Amino acid sequence: MIYFTAIFIYLILLIGIGIYKSKKVKTQSDFAVAGRSLTLWVLVGTMLATWIGTGSILGNAGKTYETGIAALILPIGGVLGIIVLTKIAGKARNYEKFTIPEIIGDRFGDIPRMLSALALVIAYLVIVSYQYNAGGAVLETIFVDGSGNSLISAQNAIIIAAVFIIAYTMLAGLLSVAYTDVGNGIIIVVAFFITFPILWIKAGGWSGIESSFIAMNKESHLQFWGIYSPLQIVNYCLPPFLLILGDANMYQRFFASKDEKSATKATVILIFGVLVIELLIIGSAWISSSMIPDASAGKYVMIIASYRFLPPILGAIMLTTIVGIIISTADSYLLVPATTIIRDVYQKYINKNASDKKIVLLSRLLVLVLGIIAYIISRGFARSTTFFEKALYAYTIYGTAITPSLLAAFFWKRATTAGSIASILTGIIVTLLWKELPIISNSSLVEVNEVIPAITLSVLSLIIVSKFTVKEDVTER
Repeated sequence: MIYFTAIFIYLILLIGIGIYKSKKVKTQSDFAVAGRSLTLWVLVGTMLATWIGTGSILGNAGKTYETGIAALILPIGGVLGIIVLTKIAGKARNYEKFTIPEIIGDRFGDIPRMLSALALVIAYLVIVSYQYNAGGAVLETIFVDGSGNSLISAQNAIIIAAVFIIAYTMLAGLLSVAYTDVGNGIIIVVAFFITFPILWIKAGGWSGIESSFIAMNKESHLQFWGIYSPLQIVNYCLPPFLLILGDANMYQRFFASKDEKSATKATVILIFGVLVIELLIIGSAWISSSMIPDASAGKYVMIIASYRFLPPILGAIMLTTIVGIIISTADSYLLVPATTIIRDVYQKYINKNASDKKIVLLSRLLVLVLGIIAYIISRGFARSTTFFEKALYAYTIYGTAITPSLLAAFFWKRATTAGSIASILTGIIVTLLWKELPIISNSSLVEVNEVIPAITLSVLSLIIVSKFTVKEDVTER
């Protein structure tokens, strides 16, 4: 009952904040970029809570259960991406845009703008879909009878999670999400700093963990080097690196920041926040996996550990933290495609003079429609597919299609419209078809993640096509 009570109170508080903030939403700027008013520490909190999502708390944690302490290398891609992002944050803020496709459209034209919007919507709805699954997993865990049997079916749990996420996002958009993210960020940091040592003691320290893994015939879980091949490291670290370099959620926060200086400083601080929390999540999952021999529980290792191994009050706080992580990520990844469709399709081609009142209403309706589509996508994934695999797939669609053109818009003046079109289409097509082609699926190339061929061909397309069309592009302009 304590787990349900803690999460219920938390959700009521979120709804209360959403309703309160919804009264302040008057314009598109309020709904999409919080009136461009976010200060330094609000930015840090919302960026941290957005990036530390299901890909971390269930994806990386699940991979840790599968492979052991070697998983400590997994955050390197995201951290390196944030380091590079510190050089972009201030520049992005000065654009004063609402969406990534707007930046690409201003630089390369309407077709790249529409293609990047399409890639963004596809990738982000996939990300939202597995947030629903994660929320459902938490509900299944806390709603159990005295015998440990769940009182709610998996599908009903996912529906409940989806309904709450959609409703909360519709209320006040980024104006409410950003400020509740600050609370989520604080809870994430405090919860894991307390949880890690408790789990360490519970497992019996290093000797206890070592004995448990040996008893389970998992000695490899004690090894850092030699578990992942160089190819696997690239497969696992490159997608988050590419995603965060072009992540519309991060850029939305830059657009929402009070000024250029705040955007840059917040990104620098974020490096350390992400590194510490990611390592604590993986470390906690590694310790917990030494106490959970049931392999089928692997992808829910942190949820199960919170329920089984922590004192009830702390376990309730930890499960609430996980819920907060899921909600903050889902809200952000649901809000961005809605804003993109409104800004880059509706306002660009259908109704350029729409009133703010109409834009806010349509934005909320789009959140509802896209949220339902994301739910349908969530049902399309097989239950055997891990959160880690889903995350990598979504990151790859986005990172290989959009990031090259976005970076070219900032830093390469000789990139052309044709080059951008070729790059975006190549990233999407190669990612979607790579493992579907018989020549790939029936050969050793199937071990190569989509990200390597997709980003390689996407970048080559951008460079080669731009080289051959630069004069033509200049003439058109």
